[in-house]
Amino acid sequence: MLPMKCFSRLNCNLISRRIISLSCPVCHTHSNQTLPQIFTGQMDRFNGITIDSSSEKLVDKDYFSRKLDESLAKWTEEQRRCIWFKVNIKDSMQVPILAQVSVILKDDYVMMFKWLPLDCEPNLPPASHTNLGVGGLVFNNKDQLLAVSEKNYTYGHWKLPGGYVERGEDIIDAAVREIKEETGVDAAFQSLITFRHVHDMMFGNSDIYVLLMMTALSEKISKSEREVQECKWMNIEEYVNHPNVSEFNRLVVHKALKYKSKNLKMEFKKRTFKWPTFVRVINFLNVEI
Repeated sequence: MLPMKCFSRLNCNLISRRIISLSCPVCHTHSNQTLPQIFTGQMDRFNGITIDSSSEKLVDKDYFSRKLDESLAKWTEEQRRCIWFKVNIKDSMQVPILAQVSVILKDDYVMMFKWLPLDCEPNLPPASHTNLGVGGLVFNNKDQLLAVSEKNYTYGHWKLPGGYVERGEDIIDAAVREIKEETGVDAAFQSLITFRHVHDMMFGNSDIYVLLMMTALSEKISKSEREVQECKWMNIEEYVNHPNVSEFNRLVVHKALKYKSKNLKMEFKKRTFKWPTFVRVINFLNVEI
């Protein structure tokens, strides 16, 4: 049994081979036919498109395949970025076609299950129901903090550098990586500040975002041209009073300053723990006063 919803990510850079076949009448079995119009979809602020199969009128596999070819060719020409397909259970025949040109979110496979007991409901957590991200509040020795303004936003903002934690990556390592990627600044971990937990985020998932206090090891900025519109060192007072800084980020800065004044440090410890049948390497929170 297929899960009720299946998301497949299509990277337009990976489908050139399939698009080339459109320009070759010999290669394409439907060269003498009128190709269907492209999928409608919903644009997002990252220049991507999400297609919902329940909103598209599709006749059969051949029709879907031809419409996919033309859509991908058009979106590549328009320099779109990530294309998402939300496949309803009734349209499951689309999955093997999409798999030929997509990067599946679970590496190279799709996990499906069939719950057999009839006397109870499945107690399995939904796949990828919570995202994990990390942000870094980076201080230098001039009472300044590192602020970024990202591309693809529809409103003015100054935020803290950060992003998603990758699979198998420790939270601190993710913060160091994201700060370096976005700003070019090297930073070292000092303390956990706080975290936020919100719901109904991307694809309806919950979202946990961890905020860390970091110390700058370098100050020269080399911003990511792909992600960042502007990046600079800002005086702390300027940042907390700036109209384009969110209320939550102001709270984060105030908490960090309070922790520093009281010499309070919340750090992560990593240890190996043993159980009767397995061993785990665990990161856990440790508070030093």
